[in-house]
Amino acid sequence: MGLKKGTAIVLVSGGMDSCLCAAIASKKFNLAFLHVSYGQRTQKRELKAFNDIAEFYGVKSKLVVDISHLKQIGGSSLTDKRIEIKKAKLKSSGIPNTYVPFRNANILAIAVSWAEVISAEKIFIGAMEEDSSGYPDCKAEFFKSFNEMISKGTKPGSKINVVTPLISFNKKQVVENSIKLNAPIHLSWSCYTETQIACGECDSCALRLRGFQLAGVNDPLRYKKNPNYV
Repeated sequence: MGLKKGTAIVLVSGGMDSCLCAAIASKKFNLAFLHVSYGQRTQKRELKAFNDIAEFYGVKSKLVVDISHLKQIGGSSLTDKRIEIKKAKLKSSGIPNTYVPFRNANILAIAVSWAEVISAEKIFIGAMEEDSSGYPDCKAEFFKSFNEMISKGTKPGSKINVVTPLISFNKKQVVENSIKLNAPIHLSWSCYTETQIACGECDSCALRLRGFQLAGVNDPLRYKKNPNYV
């Protein structure tokens, strides 16, 4: 393997998608990990996953940011406990109430600011169009537009670019590629509601479980319920 060139910021929520992104980025770049807590129900457990994955890759450059104003703004069952997190309906075409309004734009803005300071040219995010519950800020056109905004709003020569290596993936491919690249998905956390044993019934658990089931691989996480989503 040749020498790694430059630094890439990886947005690591603690989930399996960002875990795979870290594995992909680690092949060519020195890693800097960014984690954002926004008042989500499982933020402590997600932070643990972030730190565990960072330790796995030996990442020294870490930034953890609190943007709990998203909880104050509300509008999502992830940040407002008065709104019920419903059981997964994977065939639904609507946007579920777990959508946090414009969350990725907030997170990416922070990443771009940090990228300018540490001279990182790439920002990796594990967004996927197919298995993202229909969130509008997980679509390819959103990231294309965001990159155009970055080019106009950063200092000349920055060359910062958001990279979405999983944008056309589904969860089955995430599982398969994670195994291929030895990504530590056993350290990741996906559940929207629980912090000890995953519920197995929220959208995030369902998408994850379906990916493992389609790949014919056992998920290393423990679940309260383990329905068949295939």
